[in-house]
Amino acid sequence: MLSDILLPLKKHYSDAGARLSLGSSGATYERSIVTMEAFARPLWGLVPLWAGGGDVDEFAEIYRRGIVSGTDPNSEEYWGVLHDFDQRMVEMAALGYALLLAPDKIWEPLGAAERKNLNDWLLQINNYRSHDNNWKFFAVLVNTGLSSVGGEYSQDMIDFGLNAIESYYIGDGWYGDGKDGCRDYYISFAIHFYSLIYAKSMKNRDEKRSALFAERAKMFAEDFICWFADDGRAVPYGRSMTYRFAQAAFWSACVYAEVDAFPMGVLKGLLARHMADWADAPIFDNGGVLSIGYRYQNLNMSEFYNAPGSPYWALKTFLVLALPDGHPFWSAAVLPLPEPEVFRVIPSANMIVTRRDGEATVYPVGNFTPPGFVHMAEKYSKFAYSSRFGFSVPRSCRTLREAAPDSTLAFEADGYIFVRRGVERSEITDSSVRSVWSPIKGITVRTEIIPTSEGHIRRHSITSEFSCRAYDCGFAVGNDAEQGFGELADGGAASAWNDEYKCSVSGKGGTGVVIAAVPNTNLMEPTTSIPAVCYEIAAGSIEVETVVLTEKRK
Repeated sequence: MLSDILLPLKKHYSDAGARLSLGSSGATYERSIVTMEAFARPLWGLVPLWAGGGDVDEFAEIYRRGIVSGTDPNSEEYWGVLHDFDQRMVEMAALGYALLLAPDKIWEPLGAAERKNLNDWLLQINNYRSHDNNWKFFAVLVNTGLSSVGGEYSQDMIDFGLNAIESYYIGDGWYGDGKDGCRDYYISFAIHFYSLIYAKSMKNRDEKRSALFAERAKMFAEDFICWFADDGRAVPYGRSMTYRFAQAAFWSACVYAEVDAFPMGVLKGLLARHMADWADAPIFDNGGVLSIGYRYQNLNMSEFYNAPGSPYWALKTFLVLALPDGHPFWSAAVLPLPEPEVFRVIPSANMIVTRRDGEATVYPVGNFTPPGFVHMAEKYSKFAYSSRFGFSVPRSCRTLREAAPDSTLAFEADGYIFVRRGVERSEITDSSVRSVWSPIKGITVRTEIIPTSEGHIRRHSITSEFSCRAYDCGFAVGNDAEQGFGELADGGAASAWNDEYKCSVSGKGGTGVVIAAVPNTNLMEPTTSIPAVCYEIAAGSIEVETVVLTEKRK
């Protein structure tokens, strides 16, 4: 699978090998950094392959040449001088990873002058400011990697980075992505992933911290496994969804670092099913390049830091390729997930997670660290996130169709659509998630979300200074006619379905409608319809209750 992913890239490397041009879309950093990023990210798959004794069609030679030219100040393909908050810091981490796991491919073949160029270029990371989140681990990986090959490095920067990471720790195995940061996949495929690389590499030199990282990963695993469906599909939630199967990178890191969170066959089965599910998705363009998007190519959902090479962070999940041939992982029988908890409260992540009909659903309180990134309300503040339905991001907020407000209460006022954009107060009880929020000045909503055995119940107390409409929307359902799509709006209820799944909503005092969202708003399906209940909101106070049901049809 790794070969299939990497071989289409080969013709796109520059003459000296230090740059990789994969597309024309842009990001917030310069074009020269875009091509350097694209060069670095395949290393997340290549390095463990090399460490395990393999290679893909002479890629090791491409990367040896590329690293030599990219770190030579006299080369036309020199990667340049860093600045504060530089994207190249992110990509340096892949080189630190290579020094730790596969020095025989990118360090030992270099001459003395070439090693010094690489060492000097990497040491720049110690001289500039980085973001106060998972980025603090990049200098740790770089300096630890240099230390492992006898290069010049800074122990102070290793300690500084690890102390910063420690300050993000919440408890029960959970970190924030920075102080008071979001609890999303960056905790699994960044902070824990890097922690376990460090723990494995530094076990004999930093025994206490390595053991602590392993212990925390084991605790985190008990919660994180609830984010995965029986078929291996994970719940799309939070930012950076274009990294796709990096969602399972944590499980590869657990196997690699010998964290026995679950039996080996369970971890092998989870990884196998997750990767097989992604292998069936149209996530590559017609030239075989991994596209920006989620279940299909879609720039609408991209982050401002997603350049054409960015999606190759997904290759982190290939860390298991570093395992030796005789490792028990390779001979373990593939096992299903453990008998799932139907209902799990995760206070450290500010959410409840349910597992039903083999699918996983996350009910978060709706908080996020503002403002930072695009579509934050859609990534963190919907009422529920599903492994089956995914979530939608708007094309605009002028109409319901363009806003695609799935899994939220959307207010139509003054020609715009307004949704929950964070919360003022929130709490998680043993049975529900409660929040107080305001979509627009003049409206305050108190919402309680109660997961049930068939879906969930939403109870809203709405106080408004003016008349408007509110649409309580269910999940977005793929509506391609070839999927057997159907819809029904009758009285206070509405439903949408296809051959695989169905979503229904109902509410007393409301009117059922089905919203045909504009294309390319949902992460899972290019075209969708959203069942909703429309409530007329008069000035004053009103209480409404909406029932959302989901059904797996095959």
